[in-house]
Amino acid sequence: MNLIKYNILANLLQFKDHLKIKKQGDTAYIYDIIRKKYLVLQPEELVRQLCIQWLIEDQGFSRNAIQVEKSIDINGLMRRFDIVVYDHEIDPLILVECKSPQTPINQIVFDQLASYQTVLHAPFLIVTNGSHLYISQMNHETQSYHFFESIPSWHR
Repeated sequence: MNLIKYNILANLLQFKDHLKIKKQGDTAYIYDIIRKKYLVLQPEELVRQLCIQWLIEDQGFSRNAIQVEKSIDINGLMRRFDIVVYDHEIDPLILVECKSPQTPINQIVFDQLASYQTVLHAPFLIVTNGSHLYISQMNHETQSYHFFESIPSWHR
């Protein structure tokens, strides 16, 4: 499938000035506003923090509705999702997978997200590497994705 037409221009980098970054010695750290602590600044962590800012500042979600890097059991294996946004009933609404800017978005990434989806059952799925952002819904019966060409209504 050609994903080019489904790449949503979210411009996550516009939120870079909203991030808190500090340096200690040779190591840079980024502040996670959800977990309320500094983490080593890795490329994937930068994308995760930019996405969190986008969800809060651009999409209007409350910090309290967002969980970051929590463990889930998938067929006896412990995995960690990147971001889950919950609705007002505290049910998963959006499952987000963040990759480093150098990581291409491909079938392997969607399969990883789909495995998390088997446990979380969020209606919306987002995959981003910072420059590309895709939003889809998974149809469990047909094992296929419906991709959006623009940001859908989150039914908040």
